[in-house]
Amino acid sequence: MRHAARLAFAFPVALLAAPALADIPDGTIKVGVLNDASGPFADQSGKGSVVAAQLAADDFAREAPGLKVQILYGDHGNKPDVGSAIVREWLDRDGVAAVTDAVNSGVALAINGVIADKHRTFLAANVGTSDLTGKFCKPTTVQWTFDTWAMGNAAARALTGVGARSVYFISFDYALGAALERDTAAAFKAMGGTVAGSVKHPLGTTDFSSYLLQAQGSGADAVAFADTGTALVDGVKQAAEFGVAPAQKLTGLFTQVTDVHAIGLPLAQGLLLTEAYYWDRDDASRAFAKRFAEKMPGRVPTENQAGVYSSVLAYLRAVKKADTIDGEAVVAEMKAKPIEDALFGTVTVRPDGRAVHAMYAYRVKAPGESTSEWDVYAPIATIPADGAFRPLADGGCPLVK
Repeated sequence: MRHAARLAFAFPVALLAAPALADIPDGTIKVGVLNDASGPFADQSGKGSVVAAQLAADDFAREAPGLKVQILYGDHGNKPDVGSAIVREWLDRDGVAAVTDAVNSGVALAINGVIADKHRTFLAANVGTSDLTGKFCKPTTVQWTFDTWAMGNAAARALTGVGARSVYFISFDYALGAALERDTAAAFKAMGGTVAGSVKHPLGTTDFSSYLLQAQGSGADAVAFADTGTALVDGVKQAAEFGVAPAQKLTGLFTQVTDVHAIGLPLAQGLLLTEAYYWDRDDASRAFAKRFAEKMPGRVPTENQAGVYSSVLAYLRAVKKADTIDGEAVVAEMKAKPIEDALFGTVTVRPDGRAVHAMYAYRVKAPGESTSEWDVYAPIATIPADGAFRPLADGGCPLVK
């Protein structure tokens, strides 16, 4: 295991000389961005999440000249033990107040309790498993952007909307895949659909031939990839080569714009997906994408990176108002009233820590529909906030009375 000290880097963002506020050591708020720097989730999060966090810190600096913000970075390599080691050093040695991103559900579940025990804040901006605001909810955790229930609910609506009545799952064999398949299957069945079967593959799989043959043999109307990152890219590419689509409709339960870009429109066209943020959805999304591209030339922000920006900015504002980095107090402040966010609209943080906002279903455009390199989505549906996420009473969170 690589030593955590080799993986953490500090980025001073705003160094201003006004007096420190009470209960904020040295008037400095330290935020750690923890994700995957070179593995399957590097494009979705990676360096771009650090850039997004810095943009949030820059915006906050203009609002709070009496505070400093420092961004740290750690690469967990998709290993829960490595992630836990980095977070422990951040909290014990470096005085980190909040950890954001995480991106891997297994890592997130491992660090959730560590952060709660230290009374700091976990901004689970891009963690899929809905168990984080269910049975494993903590008073110091806010889950931002999406979760498997929201993605499954939106995907089920999209599939039934195009006439699919049965689905076959190709799923990650770890926490994210299990939760994606479980939550999508439940939503799809509630809408009258059936599950024709499923198969699991390990993280790092590149050959999907046997899984796709099983999907074809199932006779299902649709094939759902309950995975993401490079696995999704490889799976969709090979599905096109095997002729799975359009005979069987394809949906990526956890698909982001960088995945579609990597697949290419000729092979990805028609793929159904759901996202919480798309760079070309409205003027505010495009404005953020322009700022992001100035730091990351040739790229647009993913929903992960947008989630880091918005959750970090909301957190910093809550720290300022609460005048403390105590996790319980800051999260309580985030829950106190709706947050007006430029990228996600009105966001409400519920008692279980779930940040609730609208979700969107899209279809990947055909090459002839696209007008530029990153013009890849055609909208299908908007799922309003009150129907986008699991009902509060259904999650089993012990914080919910």
